[in-house]
Parts: sequence; C-alpha cells; structure tokens
Amino acid sequence: MDRPTGKLTIVMYHYVRPLKRTRFPRIKGLDLDLFEQQLGYLARHYSLVTMEQLIDAIDGRGELPPRPALLTFDDGYLDHYTYVLPKLVERKIQGSFFPPSCSAIDRKVLDVNKIHFILASNVDPDDLVATIETACRERAEEFGLQPIAHYREKYMVGNFLDPANVDYVKLMLQHALPSALRSELIEQLFSRHVAADEATFAGELYATVEQLRLMRGCGMHIGSHGSLHQWLGHLPREEQEADIDGSLALLDAVGVAPAYRSMCYPYGSYNDDTVSAIASRGFKLALTTEVALSETNAAARFRLPRLDTNHLPKDASAPVNEWTLAAET
Repeated sequence: MDRPTGKLTIVMYHYVRPLKRTRFPRIKGLDLDLFEQQLGYLARHYSLVTMEQLIDAIDGRGELPPRPALLTFDDGYLDHYTYVLPKLVERKIQGSFFPPSCSAIDRKVLDVNKIHFILASNVDPDDLVATIETACRERAEEFGLQPIAHYREKYMVGNFLDPANVDYVKLMLQHALPSALRSELIEQLFSRHVAADEATFAGELYATVEQLRLMRGCGMHIGSHGSLHQWLGHLPREEQEADIDGSLALLDAVGVAPAYRSMCYPYGSYNDDTVSAIASRGFKLALTTEVALSETNAAARFRLPRLDTNHLPKDASAPVNEWTLAAET
C-alpha cells in the first residue's frame, strides 16, 4: 500500500549556456547567468535531493526532506559538462542527466536538435513552413499525405514557449509527417541553414562517454533517454524495446548501478508498453514532460511529471511563486 507523500518538484533543463557568446544565440535555452540565479532561488526555497534519495523514498527505504526538488537535464549536451557541472559541484547539488546513447556513443546529431538549430538559424520560420508545405504538396500522392489544411488545423497551434508557426515546424518535422519524408526535409534544411559536417557539429554539441563518466564520478546521476530519441509512445512494442535496450549500453559504459536505473521519456512520449518494457528491465522510475508536481509513491514511479525551468523564477532573491507555494508539505 502506498504511503501518503508530499509534493516533489522536478525541474527540467535542456540547453544551458552563455547564449550571447555562442554561434546560435537564438536557440531556446537558459542563459548561464540566469541558471545560476535560479540555483540560488532553489537553494533558498527547496531541499535539493538526489536521484538515489528519490528512488530510495519510492521504494520505502527512506523519506525525502520538506519541499524536495530534483534537477534534471535532457539530451546529453556538452553544455552540461562545460557549464552546468561546475555550478552544481560548487553548490554541492546533484543533477540527473539523460543523454540518448546515439549522440554520446555514435556521435550523431539527433533530429530533434537539428530542428532546434534550424529554427535558431537566421531563416524566417514562415520560410520553413513554406518549404515543408511545398514538399507536402509535391509528394502528397507518394506518401499518402493529408491536405495542408488538415496539418495546419491540427499542428499550427502554438504553446507557452513557441508561436504557432514555430510549433508547426517542430511538430511536422518531429512526428506528423511520414518518417522518410521528415528525414529528407530535416537533412535538407540542416545542411542548408546550419552545418554540412554533421560529425563535427555533434562533437561541439554533445558530451562524450568519458565526460559523462567524469560527471558521474563528481556525484551526478546518469539515466536513460533512449537510444535514438524517438517518440516511444508512437512505436510498436518491439521497436520500443530495441530502443530501450540500446540505451543500456551507455549506462553500462558510464558505470550506472542497475539498482538506480532511471528513464526520461524522449518528448515525454510513452504508453503502457513503454512502462512495461522499462519495468521488466529493472528501471526504478521514469520522467515525463507533463507539467505538475510529483507524488513520490510506487504508483507514480513511471509517470513522474516535471516543471520546465521557465515555471520558476530566475532571480535568487525573488519571492516564492505559485509552484513553490504548491510544493508545501
């Protein structure tokens, strides 16, 4: 029987860098100075916990302190080794990092990151929309595509981070179109607007296995983000299992103890097959992109929601906001 628990705040980060001093200042990331300010806010108002503490609490081997918070970092960026790690070590805070194995081991640029950097280049998002829709019209019969109006109605909606045209480009290239057409469009746009040499770009973007191993040696937690950063919830079970199994090679290479395996669903996408697959492989918990505070009981362990960094103040002296007040136990 699950014990009553308080609310855990899990914070999600992606790019963290000194944005104005980089080649892509328009990338949707958190500036390093603001990250440091947010760490100050978190340290003032929360008890920062480790992944191991969380797993132990869920398994009934311990309790979390009042107003606990866990920091998580997706996609295995070199940013995390270069900029984030020193800040966390300085403050004696653990971060949990989730690199896809293909970026760390195979040095391939993930499609999701190609899309990010296409959008962060100097190209107008409306021009990207036009390129995508031209390809859809020209190849509608070949791929059995819906009319453009169908895609616009379903995917040109926007959200609290992106305007409608940017959201549309992301969704069309992430999963709305057939895989073969998506891949062609992404490669075309990436080579035209970002970089022709993918291997060199990957070396600039992602942490290596050795760097991840060093991070773990500094007290950080390394978890699975799948192998190819796919929408797992859209795949047949056998393809999900293959992707999850591929990620285990990276965890083994970094030296992650099987007793503390964690999963972060790419794009927050999962279904009952995903949960069954990771549970059968000994994973102890999994993170989603649902926006909410987390319960810390066994029933919730494979569906833990998170807040985005943008949901919390980026000023160390800021008063508590509504999410912090909601985390009171």
